[in-house]
Amino acid sequence: MNILLRILFLSALCLGIHQTSFAQQASIFGSMRHLIGARSAALGGSTVALVGDASNVVINPATIAVGDTSEVHGTFIKHVLDINAGLVTYATDVSDGMGAVTVGYMNAGDFKRSTSDGTIVGSFGASDVAIGLSFAKELDTLIAYGVTAKVMHSTLADMRSTALALDAGLLFRFPAKRTNVGISITNLGTQLSTFDGTADRLPLDMRIGLNHRLRGLPLMINLSLNHLTDDAEDVLARLSNFSIGGEFHIGKYVQARFAYDNATRNTSAVSVSTQLSGFSGGIGIKASALHFSYGFNVLGASAVLHRLSLSSAL
Repeated sequence: MNILLRILFLSALCLGIHQTSFAQQASIFGSMRHLIGARSAALGGSTVALVGDASNVVINPATIAVGDTSEVHGTFIKHVLDINAGLVTYATDVSDGMGAVTVGYMNAGDFKRSTSDGTIVGSFGASDVAIGLSFAKELDTLIAYGVTAKVMHSTLADMRSTALALDAGLLFRFPAKRTNVGISITNLGTQLSTFDGTADRLPLDMRIGLNHRLRGLPLMINLSLNHLTDDAEDVLARLSNFSIGGEFHIGKYVQARFAYDNATRNTSAVSVSTQLSGFSGGIGIKASALHFSYGFNVLGASAVLHRLSLSSAL
């Protein structure tokens, strides 16, 4: 555990000292960043400190340490064009902590294959798959840690690439203040094989955030600094990659969610037709043992991601 603490501390220290970090290059595994549940998506990905949702293990594996009941979770993602994706998570108690198995996939559909003169000679596909094994444990009632080891596989036509990666996270709980603080590093790893012999950097990400439930108002606020390992001109530019979301409880069984992701907003060419870029929202409904969630994210004028999630305690 001391090693994990040192790694996370040194990573945060380096981000504060250096004006630029390793550039976040385009990655063949970049789709992994979109494989999150509907609740997290509706909250703009600001859920690094959110507990009570097994699918949040992909953002911070430490969050599944809270609780001792088994849960199964499934999400379908309707991406842009013909791209479809999904996420399945099963979490259960193991020995002294909680374990989870997560499978995520993304299928980009079929593309036409043509010769240099434009003659169609067939088609090809592209897809990504990730399988992760997680373990999380509460050190005491206030601190928890979690780690995930995963393998990622990407295909494009007749080319293949496989990578191994590690996620790690910490969760600090302050029950008297109704506040949680989380920190995570995801997709830290390397390729085992490449498409054409050229190594491609994994979509490394670091997040720091908090979760706070207001007193006297059924509203839970989530705030997160995301993509802290991406290239940036200075510290302020890096800190602009923030997202903030709110979950408003309407009675015992319905939650309305809304959020804003400034990083998404900054990477889109904002115009009159894309004024909602970076905004997201959704709804959650609890019915007996089932929990249904819907979430959407606006990436641009014609790019909206829709997610449907269904989870159940076992």
